[in-house]
Amino acid sequence: MTVTAARGGRLTDLPVLLVAVVWGSSYLAAKGVTTERTVLAVLVLRFAVAVPVLVVAGRRRLRALSAAQLRGGGLLGLILAGIFLLETYGVVHTSATNAGLIISLTMVFTPVAESWVRGTRLPGSFVAAAGLSVLGVALLTLGAGFTAPTGGDLLMLGAAAARTAHVLAMSRMESVRGADALSLTTVQLGGAVLVFAALVALPGTGASPWSAAAGFGLGDWLGLLYLSAFCTLLAFFVQMWAVRRTSPSRVSLLLGTEPVWAAAVGIALGGDRPGPLGYLGAVLVLAGTAWGRTPADRGRKAGAGADDAVADGVTADGGQAPVTGGGQVPVAGGGCEGTAVEPA
Repeated sequence: MTVTAARGGRLTDLPVLLVAVVWGSSYLAAKGVTTERTVLAVLVLRFAVAVPVLVVAGRRRLRALSAAQLRGGGLLGLILAGIFLLETYGVVHTSATNAGLIISLTMVFTPVAESWVRGTRLPGSFVAAAGLSVLGVALLTLGAGFTAPTGGDLLMLGAAAARTAHVLAMSRMESVRGADALSLTTVQLGGAVLVFAALVALPGTGASPWSAAAGFGLGDWLGLLYLSAFCTLLAFFVQMWAVRRTSPSRVSLLLGTEPVWAAAVGIALGGDRPGPLGYLGAVLVLAGTAWGRTPADRGRKAGAGADDAVADGVTADGGQAPVTGGGQVPVAGGGCEGTAVEPA
């Protein structure tokens, strides 16, 4: 590799690493702007900023989507809405550190689910790494003492499972294969917003977007704009740019550092104090997910011959590991998801 190529690779890595940092900080940002009564309202407001920008940016390609692709994108949008709801309610009831690390279990759940669907066996090294991560999450949720996990921790576990379902659905649904990634992301986010708007209109589901907005201070608006502009829009376009200049695996590896930044931001800025067991658990989660990525990626490459068509699809992962079990990277971590283009 020439010096110029190496320098170009490093310059590409920096914006992608910035996305991982932004995603890691998104849990704290979402926690700061959201209360239990304003979860739905904040989700509506957040995407009221992001979706119109995506529509304008990709309006020509949106018109090129077939009816089947629109229906498939809408179905994926329902799953995505479930992910956002679980994550946002979860982060309200747990710490930003716990949220960021627990959601990283998607990197364990996704290869396990893929292996089950394909009828293949995971390597022993991956099983060991997965066990290490699960043990780490158990210690993390115990926190400073032997207490039961919080409801927020359980919701984040549910979000990790839902992200896995989203990845598998995107990679297996025939209707969305070959769909333009930007257009498919726009349809999914638009479908999710419709779900949030319908739910917030029901009695007893919390504040309306208008009343929540009326009660926002400057800090709340800055947090909301941060989630919309940086965690969704900037993250999406950086991934689109980077995947065209480097490899999907390199982008995925850099995005996989998100849990590290979530823990660092939560501890440094959010005042999270996991306690000795919590710190040990965080280390085990990070070590397990990092160790498990290598054999899991080998397993996906080994099965790639049978699934080459999937590389044209889109998926979303969350912790953010690859957003598609073989075809895309997510557009948002933490409170920022979307689907980016990573023939991940």
